[in-house]
Amino acid sequence: MAVADNGGSTQGWLERILSTFASEPQDQKQLLGLLKTLQSRELIGADELFMIEGVLQVSDMQVRDIMIPRGQMIVLEHSISFNEIIEIITESGHSRFPVIDEDRDDVVGILLAKDLLQLSVEHTEKFEINEYIRPASFVPESKRLNVLLKEFRQNRSHIAMIVDEYGGVSGLVTIEDVLEQIVGKIDDEHDDGDEVDIQHHGDNRYSVRALMPLQEFNDFFKTDFINDEIETIGGYLLGHIGHLPERGESLALENLTFKVLSADSRHVHIYQVIDDNKQDAAGK
Repeated sequence: MAVADNGGSTQGWLERILSTFASEPQDQKQLLGLLKTLQSRELIGADELFMIEGVLQVSDMQVRDIMIPRGQMIVLEHSISFNEIIEIITESGHSRFPVIDEDRDDVVGILLAKDLLQLSVEHTEKFEINEYIRPASFVPESKRLNVLLKEFRQNRSHIAMIVDEYGGVSGLVTIEDVLEQIVGKIDDEHDDGDEVDIQHHGDNRYSVRALMPLQEFNDFFKTDFINDEIETIGGYLLGHIGHLPERGESLALENLTFKVLSADSRHVHIYQVIDDNKQDAAGK
């Protein structure tokens, strides 16, 4: 009898799935709407829906949207000593470092911290960095994140250097940066307990927490967004959008373009901010 009950339950679940898919989605928006219907019927969980939305989103995002700009890269100079390398590894908590020669445009390879673990104390005095440098991969700023993620998997690599249209290094991106667009923020023991309100990803691109205080946002972007009843930039934007936005929705205010990067069924977490003033200045 128990087997029959299980079969009936499974059959009922399948029928509900099939009935939901009776109308085939014609585009990504309809697909997301269908998935939200499934989630509301508890056929998939909120976490699963969040990740599916992230998977769809990375196909629309480019490397320049999430890269760590060159000025924020932690690099190792080619002439650096072993002790200096250990000091930088310890202070930064990172595991992969671009190795540069004359400047940050001249990346000669990548050094992995784990490759140094095999060194004994006696061998550190004869340390030669060239023996441990791995080849660096270079990708354009315009590469789609889903394509880059596939390349990371195929090449079994975790970091790529980003180059601009002139061949100069504009930043770097790691596999963790891409995965965070799908599963959300990944913290480790080296991450600061306090979340950063704003991160810079290039000349005119930023990611901003929705909970960033409105006045701090105004101070940083030189804007004049005022609402005596609202304390955060997220709350201010919700007042202009008029509804809880979904991932990928955009809004233009003054010379800024806002795009929802991370959101669930109740809250927006992260906005991308593109400063059109800086874009115009760069183009002149």
